Amino acid sequence: MTIRVVLADDHPIVMDGLESLFRLEPDFQIVARCQNGDEALHAVRRHRPDVLIVDLRMPKLDGMAVVRSLHEEKLPTRVILLAGAIDRTDALEALRLGVRGMVLKELAPRLLIQCVRKVHAGETWVEKSSVTGALETLLRREAAMREVGAHLTPREIELVRMVAGGLRNRQMAQQLSITEGTVKIHLHNVYQKLKVENRVQLVLYAQSKGLV
Repeated sequence: MTIRVVLADDHPIVMDGLESLFRLEPDFQIVARCQNGDEALHAVRRHRPDVLIVDLRMPKLDGMAVVRSLHEEKLPTRVILLAGAIDRTDALEALRLGVRGMVLKELAPRLLIQCVRKVHAGETWVEKSSVTGALETLLRREAAMREVGAHLTPREIELVRMVAGGLRNRQMAQQLSITEGTVKIHLHNVYQKLKVENRVQLVLYAQSKGLV
């Protein structure tokens, strides 16, 4: 099976190196080379490649902006972010948006080939402690949300987040277009379900579960 790839990097030397690397592999086909995020989006829309390898920092649209657009458009292309460094914030957002490949440019070329094959097969490839830490954080939050969702309704979770954000009952009632009395009933149910006694304990619970 041929893996169709779009490359996006604004550094010609990096681009040439990547293209040479993949052309040595018989199961890869480079369908487009892009120098900025706009070109990358156009190429993905036109060619519908299996994998997009995109530099995190590029002119016009950076790698994260490209990822957001692909996510909004629900395009099936799998994305690998390529970067000199990836901080935890970018890594966590990328994972939330469905990116499952993050590679530092210092990575050995042969490992990049392995990364693309794994991501194409539906697996995850992340590098270095910042990215690994972000993945662990995301997985913990997802597990916490499943736990919370087993006890609370979506409306109750929304109220918990509002309480953790410092809103009072009247403010929550106004935002949700319900009465203060209804807010109090919801919060009473939340306290019982979570076995907390007051707003302070509820805020601490929300923080521990990554709801804020």
